[in-house]
Amino acid sequence: MKTNKKHILIAILLPVQILLMKWATVNPEFIEKYYSNGIYPPISSFLRIILGWIPFSVGDLLLAFGLFILIRSIYRLIKTRFKNFIPKIIHFTAFLSVIYFCFYLFWGLNYYREPLSKNLKYHQQKYTTAQLEKVTKHIIKNLNHYQFEITKNDSLKVENPYSQKEMYAIAVTGYDYLAKDFPQLKYQHKSVKSSLMSLLQTYNGTAGYLNPLTGEAQVNDRIPKTGYPTTTCHEMAHQIGFAAENEANFVGFLAANYNDDVYFKYASYRMAFGYCISELRKRDQTLSKELWKTVNKGISKDFNASYQFWQAYKNPFEPLVKKGYNAYLKANKQDKGVQSYNYVVDLFISYFETSSKI
Repeated sequence: MKTNKKHILIAILLPVQILLMKWATVNPEFIEKYYSNGIYPPISSFLRIILGWIPFSVGDLLLAFGLFILIRSIYRLIKTRFKNFIPKIIHFTAFLSVIYFCFYLFWGLNYYREPLSKNLKYHQQKYTTAQLEKVTKHIIKNLNHYQFEITKNDSLKVENPYSQKEMYAIAVTGYDYLAKDFPQLKYQHKSVKSSLMSLLQTYNGTAGYLNPLTGEAQVNDRIPKTGYPTTTCHEMAHQIGFAAENEANFVGFLAANYNDDVYFKYASYRMAFGYCISELRKRDQTLSKELWKTVNKGISKDFNASYQFWQAYKNPFEPLVKKGYNAYLKANKQDKGVQSYNYVVDLFISYFETSSKI
């Protein structure tokens, strides 16, 4: 097997691209202006237009096909006792180089844009426990309100009546309302789908993901429905260019909260409460327990049902998957890894205080 010169050239470009990504990490203004608000919107819109109408996940099929090719290649390499090993490694490196290029061109450079807080003109600083307590109480008040509005009984668990496809459509309406106050969060050309690998996602503990090569938002259709609206809006936030998990969480919260639908409003405060009470527990367990006592019993039942759902799928491989994802996040400017999700609390506090919601 002869070594293809084109493969060598493309393989050499991989370390060059990695060096360019190092440059991107220290130039967020450039990325924000020329990528996130420059070439990315038309690229992402194009992907959603050409693939959004397809009823199944093209991205999942591509992942499955890629995994099949990888396993087959490894098998053949072993079977031939590593014959033509060097040319095959060069070919594989060239393939990685192309995927690396497409990943960052189609979406990944958004990891290196300016912080959402700057975009929204929030003056963030370290918040106090008193601030966190005040915001959490406000969230509980609204969460209790919407739970009771839905069930008419503070002891009943909310049961979301919508199908997954219905929620994908309703989510777009929330973004339409959101764009009136935040034009930079405008969403167009829906491409949100149930993942073909939902069972696998459930076992590895994930609720959804964005496929950066196809621009499709993939949602695990097995997860409890009460949290489905915010998961959907979270993945849509990734689509409009917010790669950081805490920022996608916040945009997802806003989109669900701006929605007229009561189940989306409930889901938005449900998510906000989950993150805020978790942070409060780390600072003051006694205070955290006291605030839990003010939460309607139906909400506690909802959280417990969600906990039991994920516990049923616990397995020895899940921690390994999370470690891998943790490393991926850290490699893309999210130094806290999977803990990056929790830093949405900073944005909640800035939002509620800035908008005079409390």
